[in-house]
Amino acid sequence: MTHLGTKTIETDRLCLRKLSVNDAEAMYKNWASDSEVTKYLTWPPHESIETTKKLLSLWSKDYRKEDCYQWGIELKSIGEVIGTISVVGKKDEIDMVHIGYCIGRAWWHQGIMTEALSAIIDFFFNEVGCNRIESRHDTNNPHSGDVMKKCGMRVEGTKRSADINNHGICDVTEYAILRCDHL
Repeated sequence: MTHLGTKTIETDRLCLRKLSVNDAEAMYKNWASDSEVTKYLTWPPHESIETTKKLLSLWSKDYRKEDCYQWGIELKSIGEVIGTISVVGKKDEIDMVHIGYCIGRAWWHQGIMTEALSAIIDFFFNEVGCNRIESRHDTNNPHSGDVMKKCGMRVEGTKRSADINNHGICDVTEYAILRCDHL
């Protein structure tokens, strides 16, 4: 893999871009403070906009690293971020990245996350040189898996009591797509 860092990626409806502290209000309002959005995530809802600002400040520093991939999902029609998609794990020795994502409840079931993940998959296969892209979801959150399936990812199995999130220990279903699947 040739790491390129978080580059701006545009789709029909979205601008996937670096986040900054200037996005704190939109991030806090649109998803980070919503317990329904964070229900299956590993971090709790933000209790104040100050929490969001601190996190964005840390992420801004990470952007200096070429292997940092943390995109804000900006909906072009409103000009503000409505979610994130990022690399939450990687193994350079096998050219693999693990993707995680979340989006504000107001934008669920509109194909937005599918559009974002599809663009990210293209970026990692065509520009970074990945061979494998993987993701997983709590089995109680099947809509996340629907996004993965729509992007061509295949179910590789379910692991029992293999992760922890805001509900506690959970089962997870794992998905992946290989470069040869993506042609």
